[in-house]
Amino acid sequence: MLDILIQARQASIGNGLEVRRILPFRLRRMVGPFIFMDHAGPVNVSPAQLSALDVLPHPHIGLSTVSYLFGGQVTHRDSLGVEQIIRPGEVNWMTAGSGIAHSERFEDPSALAGGLEMIQTWVALPEKDEESNPAFTNYKPEQLPIFTETGVWMRLIAGDAFGLGNKVKTHSPLFYLHVVLKPGTHFGLPQGYSERGIYIVKGSLEMSGRFYEPGQLLVFTSGTDPVIIAREPTTLMLLGGEPLGNRYIWWNFVSSRKERIEQAKADWQAGRIKLPPNDHEQFIPLPQDNSRPAGGPAPEPLS
Repeated sequence: MLDILIQARQASIGNGLEVRRILPFRLRRMVGPFIFMDHAGPVNVSPAQLSALDVLPHPHIGLSTVSYLFGGQVTHRDSLGVEQIIRPGEVNWMTAGSGIAHSERFEDPSALAGGLEMIQTWVALPEKDEESNPAFTNYKPEQLPIFTETGVWMRLIAGDAFGLGNKVKTHSPLFYLHVVLKPGTHFGLPQGYSERGIYIVKGSLEMSGRFYEPGQLLVFTSGTDPVIIAREPTTLMLLGGEPLGNRYIWWNFVSSRKERIEQAKADWQAGRIKLPPNDHEQFIPLPQDNSRPAGGPAPEPLS
């Protein structure tokens, strides 16, 4: 029934901000179109330490970044000129397409009172959209439908699931949900998708007599109908969709073509990807292959 169990690994994005990295995983690179998943926090720091967490401008191609907060707030600035504060319950959906640069800064000490905690995922784009124009949209909580029943609260972040839909623009069939379960609640997964995953943010689950803990991603393929049971108050992220085919990932770049990754590396090094006009004093340089820079996973050999 369970295709693979992925245990999050500790990683640093190079500025003192430690994260739990879930995707990519060497035995399972993607779940549907989702190719990257980081869980940061909860982080409690003093106001004097706050700016040290900033992620300086860095580039992306061939993907959409999806930022979702449980606590704190982050200021997004990008090369389109967008400046947007994201707060808990909102969604920042940035489509890099042919190339964009952005920063993520932590500028309001009062927003850290409850601790910074966020999930960032990357959604790979279909080949026809990999070179689309960059775009950014912030979606407010009232634009993201909520469903409740006994023991269940859930918000649809994107896609279609459990009869819910919203106007978050996606490029391929997928679902992405924030789910909160009360102890003893039985719950299942959306139907009609080839690949589906359950990430445990906090709490714990039981399934078929086995127990699962925070930081674990349970991945299922089509043809199964798992039933999970919350053992305590439990927060989950459900995600999945239809696979897009092979993708290469190096640092912050995703593409169906190796040569496009090489072009993106050259473009960033030569300054051909614009910096955010209101955040261009510093940026993250192209890393060496053995480094672990901020803003994305460690560069890895294209294979």
